[in-house]
Amino acid sequence: MLSPMSKRVFEPSSFLTVGFKKPRQLLLAGLLLAAGLGAQTPAPKIEFPAASPSGSFKQRVGLTEIEVNYSRPGVKGRQVFGGLLPLGEVWRTGANTATKITFSRPVKLGGQPVAAGAYALYSIPGATEWTIILNKVTGEWGAYTYNAANDALRVTAKPLLLPQTVETFTIEVNDIRTESATLNLVWDKTRVPVKIEVDVVGPVVTQIEAAMSSGAKLTPGVYYNAAMFYYDNGLDLKQARAWVEEATKGDKPAFNMLYGKAKILAKLGDKAGALAAAKQSIAAAEGAAKAEYTRLNEAVIAGLK
Repeated sequence: MLSPMSKRVFEPSSFLTVGFKKPRQLLLAGLLLAAGLGAQTPAPKIEFPAASPSGSFKQRVGLTEIEVNYSRPGVKGRQVFGGLLPLGEVWRTGANTATKITFSRPVKLGGQPVAAGAYALYSIPGATEWTIILNKVTGEWGAYTYNAANDALRVTAKPLLLPQTVETFTIEVNDIRTESATLNLVWDKTRVPVKIEVDVVGPVVTQIEAAMSSGAKLTPGVYYNAAMFYYDNGLDLKQARAWVEEATKGDKPAFNMLYGKAKILAKLGDKAGALAAAKQSIAAAEGAAKAEYTRLNEAVIAGLK
């Protein structure tokens, strides 16, 4: 039988207290230290303004979506072209990552064909002429790794002098028409315009022909829009007439469609038919559109004399 003293030596609490007193204290201290470190307050997040904030836009031209993503540096009292940006050297056409431009359909840029897709937009500024570059490699920082071997396109453009300073570098698509627009690079007192051309007639005619030959029941609106597209683009006017007749048959044709019919018949030289359609359009117009369509149809009638 063990003595009380012997029993006490082998009790777990006594074992830790007597035999391993220092390790136990170290363990407890380590746990307390870890708990203290975990409770530290994280440093507050600091958000700084960008020197050249990013910008982006989308613009539809005809059937083509054009998207531009770029960073926009400011003049900030500096000499830009020939100073901040040396003439004759490749520029990222913005700041930070090289500007990215995307075309949803094939286009022509500066008269040269470009396949649908995304490109890095580089440029080489010059005193009297700029070189505009589309490169197949996007996402590169600056122009440091630019490789001309990856160019998809190079065209030249003439810079224009602006009367007032534009502080922030701006890319825009303006002068928008059905089949064309202008891509403008604008900064300081310089604007560089580059013409964009898109194909509209080919794709739309293909869609119209597919719809007309589908055997499906088409609405008057489809016939009318097809007729006016042919009228607006100088296509087959006899076919346009057949479609607008289909669009306006029935007891109560739409007054705007009758106006379109009057224009098509007038262009075909059918004065009597155009006069009848114009008068019918005036009679059918109602509400706020009455005055406008009276004026429009009277202009058609005046042109028949």
